Amino acid sequence: MTLLFMLTVCLSFLALLATPSFATNQANSCRSYCGNITIDYPFSLDYGCGHPGFRDLLFCMNDVLMFHISSGSYRVLDIDYAYQALTLHDPHMSTCDTIVLGGRGNGFTVEQWRASYFNPTPDNVFMLIGCSAESPLFQGFPGKHLPCRNVSGMGCEEYYDCPAWSLIGHKKVGSVYGSGPPECCAVAFEAIKAINLSKLQCEGYSSAYSLAPLRVDGAGGWSYGIRVKYSVQGNDEFCRACEATGGACGFGTDGVNQLCMCGSFNSTTNCDS
Repeated sequence: MTLLFMLTVCLSFLALLATPSFATNQANSCRSYCGNITIDYPFSLDYGCGHPGFRDLLFCMNDVLMFHISSGSYRVLDIDYAYQALTLHDPHMSTCDTIVLGGRGNGFTVEQWRASYFNPTPDNVFMLIGCSAESPLFQGFPGKHLPCRNVSGMGCEEYYDCPAWSLIGHKKVGSVYGSGPPECCAVAFEAIKAINLSKLQCEGYSSAYSLAPLRVDGAGGWSYGIRVKYSVQGNDEFCRACEATGGACGFGTDGVNQLCMCGSFNSTTNCDS
């Protein structure tokens, strides 16, 4: 009887050890890498993992991480989980060295249902280049009172000093508008809610951001790209409880309700329940 009892206790103990390990392995299956970038909650590369508000957002192509929204696809340069921000690159975006015209840039526009989850940071300036006098950007602003502004110390006056302007000829861009709009108009994303070159009737754009409290002199030292702040909406205690019990945060087939994936089963609470 004693031997049987001891055997039963040992088997039970081994089972308890095995369960968290299995759940942890399942949790790790939802975390991945693309190139040298870590993919972790709330993001994912596999449907069903991560937060439902970030589904169908990231794709890994030949070790290059891509971010896809309604305005197009962007290369992800960095995901900063501590500050909840992504840095994106649009290959058709102008920089200090190159100005890209022809309306080929993606701009930045998110689907309405995603707007509560991410948007460009407040210190991200968009500089719209060669916009038509009939552009919606300038409608409703009498005289010289245009919506063009400096954002976090960055704007078109500094951008005009970039080498790219001397390469294309400072008067070539926007010269057809006569005494109308400026060749470059800097705006904050919140001012117009979407950077759509076709709707705004602009030939190109640039985007730069500031990493406060660092300040640099001149547009040649700016960080070019689109800095996007993301936010997980609602109470995130569900995911913390799930991960604390060895599970992986995910969602169901409806693409809305969150689930805790616990190896051989899914839970609507955590892996201990």
